[in-house]
Amino acid sequence: MANPFVHVELNTTDVDKAKAFYSQLFDWELEDMAMGPSDTYTIIKVGDGTGGGLLKNPMPGVPSFWLAYVLVDDIGAATKKAESLGAKIVKNSIEGAEYGLAQHNCRSDRRRVGSVANKGCGLT
Repeated sequence: MANPFVHVELNTTDVDKAKAFYSQLFDWELEDMAMGPSDTYTIIKVGDGTGGGLLKNPMPGVPSFWLAYVLVDDIGAATKKAESLGAKIVKNSIEGAEYGLAQHNCRSDRRRVGSVANKGCGLT
C-alpha cells in the first residue's frame, strides 16, 4: 500500500472567515453537517483530488492549522510505529461515523499528521 493522503482538514480560529476566503479563492463546494450536539463540520468538496473539511479549532489559543490524513491498513499498527519513531500521540483512535478510526500524532518537529483506517466511505 502506498499510504496516500486522503483528507486534509483546516482547524481554524474563524470558521466564517475561512469559509468565505477559500470558497472565493478556489471553486470548492462547502457543505455543513452537524458534529455532535452543538458543533458544525464543513465538508470541502474539490471535485477531482483529495477533499477535506474545516472546523473550529478545538484547542483554545492554538493558531489555525491544516492537518493531513494518510490512509493506513491498521490504525493500531500505524500508531505504534509512529510512537516508535518518536511521535507523540495527540489523539488516539477517534471513531468517526463514516471514515473509520483516526489518530493524530505530533512529530519531533512539532508538525501534526493524522492517520485514518478507512471503512470504505469514499475518502480515497
